[in-house]
Amino acid sequence: MSDPRVAAVPVADCGEPLVDVRGTLLVDDRRADAIGAYAHLRRGVLDRLVLAQSLLPDGLRLLYVEGYRPPDLQRLYFEKYAGELRAANPTWSDEQVHQATSRYVSPPEIAPHSAGAAVDLTLVDADGTELDMGTRVNANPEESDGACYTNAASISQQARTHRDLLAAALNAAGLINYGSEWWHWSYGCRYWALMTNQPAALYGPRAPH
Repeated sequence: MSDPRVAAVPVADCGEPLVDVRGTLLVDDRRADAIGAYAHLRRGVLDRLVLAQSLLPDGLRLLYVEGYRPPDLQRLYFEKYAGELRAANPTWSDEQVHQATSRYVSPPEIAPHSAGAAVDLTLVDADGTELDMGTRVNANPEESDGACYTNAASISQQARTHRDLLAAALNAAGLINYGSEWWHWSYGCRYWALMTNQPAALYGPRAPH
């Protein structure tokens, strides 16, 4: 996300509202916040997730973890992780810290989550048990020794199969993955526009209502 080409993508916000996904998708509460912001997405993103869920094999469902993230919360996440990296790597320059932080937490000014355009999710079986995806959702590169990267070679064949099932359904519905995080998928944001050769992003950062 630190690539200047992402920030250079213009935004032509289509004005779609943020909508509550609860009651439509299976929602986990591990990232719940006081105002329920985490359970909201732009309407077009939710519609694509509903389509993706219909494309999964029988007995599997999406488990929604987090969607919209207010800009102030995004800034808090970014600064917290940057501080951890700075403490662990005292010889790094500010630019090195910023780039490394951006692998895992988007800079607030371009964050897909703050546009309601990104979702963190995983797969569960018919009993609601999370499938083995190789790491937990939101495992950072240091904790997981790089296994959080979508194409990591270090995960088991079972985890690879599960990631491929998730990707097949979400890609078919028009979402794209951020390669540093197997669980992070988006539609309509600047990163999506860059990766799919669109002239502009459909969704820009939104303040919570």
